[in-house]
Amino acid sequence: MPRIALYTPSFAGGGTERVMLYLAEGFIARGHQVDLVVNEAEGAFRDQVPDGARIVKLDPARPLGGRLLILSASSWSDWKALARPVLFADKPDRQFPYLASLARYLRAQRPDALIAANSYCNLTALWARRLARVSTRIMVTEHNSLSFKILQKSVKGAARWRALLPLIGRVYSRADAVVAVSNGVADDLSAITGLPRGRIATIYNPVITPELAARAREPAPHPWLTTRDGIPVIVAAGRLAPQKNFPLLLQAFALLRRQRPARLLILGEGRQRAQLEALIGELGIGGDLALPGFVSNPYAAFSRAALFVLSSDFEGLGNALIEAMACGCPVVSTDCPSGPAEILEGGRFGELVPPNDAEALSAAMRRALDAPVAAEVLRRRGADFTLERSVEQYLALLFANRQPREAAGWRSSGGALGDHR
Repeated sequence: MPRIALYTPSFAGGGTERVMLYLAEGFIARGHQVDLVVNEAEGAFRDQVPDGARIVKLDPARPLGGRLLILSASSWSDWKALARPVLFADKPDRQFPYLASLARYLRAQRPDALIAANSYCNLTALWARRLARVSTRIMVTEHNSLSFKILQKSVKGAARWRALLPLIGRVYSRADAVVAVSNGVADDLSAITGLPRGRIATIYNPVITPELAARAREPAPHPWLTTRDGIPVIVAAGRLAPQKNFPLLLQAFALLRRQRPARLLILGEGRQRAQLEALIGELGIGGDLALPGFVSNPYAAFSRAALFVLSSDFEGLGNALIEAMACGCPVVSTDCPSGPAEILEGGRFGELVPPNDAEALSAAMRRALDAPVAAEVLRRRGADFTLERSVEQYLALLFANRQPREAAGWRSSGGALGDHR
């Protein structure tokens, strides 16, 4: 059976990393050999690597060497676009020093295909194939809208990203397949990079796995979820980062608390914790709000919550929204680019509100608590985002019009290889 490599920076506890692990699980179940190629073999999801997957940790090169390799892997037409954001940056991106190690891995192991996740991994994978001179099929995937990622950057960071956009379009055109996790992300990628829309396929994330129902029945991660006092518990989940706009949720919850009893759990960790804790104090809602940190099994919370709320400014798809629905939990979401409206079919399965409108979000939360959508309706919609369906679509696109070769036995890659699970 073919060998498939999945390339992501680390095992950090984000939605993209979870998707890559689910894909690994699905490919292994179908008999494929799977390498999880990472820059750093650590993170919250490290202990969730599926049995049968091999971890391949790459080795970084020195910054100057990494920059020179990027030039050698690029066509002459790419050099002008590369000069500003990569070659003359004060702090070169942490991704590019791994280019040489990835090229060595491709040359030594020759996987049939490699799926990369996030823009820098995508670029690195395509440049590495050029350096390695191998026929490995490369699939690049975008999990967020690039235009909104740029808005979240500092002035300096945004300028660097804008300089990269024409390059992204040119380099992505050399991929065997380009995948976006929602139609909105696909539309945005085409518009902002000039990549033809017809070159971009939409494959929804593999969110619902066979194990989800069993994990949803595991012990609750917070005592509020099992307290029988009649006070509804609202749950949100995600990195404590600007994209998720948890300050908006705190403000909406404070408005809701003036009208009715409720509690709020925000599952996740991140650099905004101190800011959120300060805002909780200012709003006077600390007695009814908890930030328990990263939770490895959010399904046990979703299955017991009265409501799930997504307050993001932008999303690629919105995995947690799907997970909550699959657990039978009513949902409310901002109508942000790009996934929520697709998931909720314009509001059919949960109310959509304008982004950054605390009053509208609070009112929608109140209505959802008073008249929730039936759990079975939500579960049926969640079933449209299964691991099985996603794996089928990835494999069909990855090996379209090609008979994959039989993978050779394991070979050493000169220090780039890690361990088996």
